[in-house]
Amino acid sequence: MKIYDISISLRPDMAVWPGDPAFGAEPACSIAAGAHCNVTKLHMTSHTGTHVDAPLHFIDGAQSVDQIDLQRLVGPAEVLDCTGMKSVTAAALRGRIKPEVIPLLKTDASAMGDGQPFREDYVALAEDAARYLAEAGVKAVGVDYLSVAPFKDGVPVHRVLLGAGIIAIEGLRLAAVPPGNYTLACLPLRIKKCDGAPARAILIG
Repeated sequence: MKIYDISISLRPDMAVWPGDPAFGAEPACSIAAGAHCNVTKLHMTSHTGTHVDAPLHFIDGAQSVDQIDLQRLVGPAEVLDCTGMKSVTAAALRGRIKPEVIPLLKTDASAMGDGQPFREDYVALAEDAARYLAEAGVKAVGVDYLSVAPFKDGVPVHRVLLGAGIIAIEGLRLAAVPPGNYTLACLPLRIKKCDGAPARAILIG
C-alpha cells in the first residue's frame, strides 16, 4: 500500500487567490520567550491551499462545510490525465467518468512547483464539463489549482457543480501521482456555517 499526500504545504510564500490575505503563521506564545508551550496563530481564508468548497460558497443559504456528508469526500477516486489541455471540456471527460468514482483532474498545473506566484492561466473546467459531471452524478471533483473554474468567469462552473451537490476539492498536489485508481480521503476542517475549509487530502493505492 502506498499513501500519497496530495495536500499543499501551508506557508507564507504560497500562492493565494488574488485579493485574499497571504497565509501567515506567528507565535501566540513560545517556550523560547518563556512560555510553557508553543502555540501558533494562523491567518488565512477558508479557501487557502488544499481546500473544499461547500455549496454555500456560491449559493446563499445552501449547505455549509460542516454539513457536508463525508461520504462524498472519501472513497474510490481516479486521477485522470488532463495534461496538455487549455481547458477541461465535456468532450475531454466523455467516457472517462464513473458516477461512483471521484475524478481528480491532473493538468499542467501539477508541473508547477510550490512557492510560485498565482497564475491566471491555470487549467479549469469548462461550463459544459461541469454540466457533464452534474449529469453523471459524481459526488465530488478535484483539481490541481486553486479553483475548479476559470479565473475570469468562475461563477457558472461553481454554481453548476455546487448546485448539483458536487463538492469541489481545489488545490490538490498531483505531480507525484500516476494516473489511475485510488482511494481518496479528503477531510475539511469542521467550521460551523462556513463556505469552505482547508483540508488534508490523501490517496491510497
